[in-house]
Amino acid sequence: MGTPTPADTDALPNGPLDAAAVHLCVDMQRLFAEQTAWHMPWMARVLPRVRRLAERFPERTIFTRFIPARNPGEGRGCWKRYYERWACMTLEQLGEDMVALVPDLASFAPPAQVVDKRVYSPWLESSLEQILRERRADTLVITGGETDVCVLATVLGALDRGYRMVLATDGLCSSSDETHDAMLTLYQQRFGQQLETATTDQILRNWT
Repeated sequence: MGTPTPADTDALPNGPLDAAAVHLCVDMQRLFAEQTAWHMPWMARVLPRVRRLAERFPERTIFTRFIPARNPGEGRGCWKRYYERWACMTLEQLGEDMVALVPDLASFAPPAQVVDKRVYSPWLESSLEQILRERRADTLVITGGETDVCVLATVLGALDRGYRMVLATDGLCSSSDETHDAMLTLYQQRFGQQLETATTDQILRNWT
């Protein structure tokens, strides 16, 4: 066996990406980017990498947006308690403009599509699955936040549906360094057979 070449070590485990791949960008929104109670301090650090993926294939990009309850205490069960605790993050308090995508990404939609959801998972109440079927997509390149909340819900739903997934490790963010790091370990060690992790540069070099 010879020494692996750079091309060998740069390859994705399950081969290159093609037209059946979609960039699914999770919740890169103003309410997380700006100085709110849900601020993610290092979203700004990953944003240029997410933007590079979106601008490479805007027509193959789907943005999800998390839409909070309109008023404090709305919702069923634990969500009612959640919005009692986070009354400051309801639409009544925030304003509708804060659910918008961050300006650096908003310019890509259209042709990128936007899918709204009111829970962590984009698979339960949105049109995401239908959109992916219509596109004949079989692979998801995942970026966004939070690594340990909405990205986790996105990954588990995609896994159950059998999608190939490639997580852009330097295109993910969270408000917690500790649980972000723990989730990357979980993704790589517990789900390593069913998902791939790579840098955005590596993804771009493998996406034709």
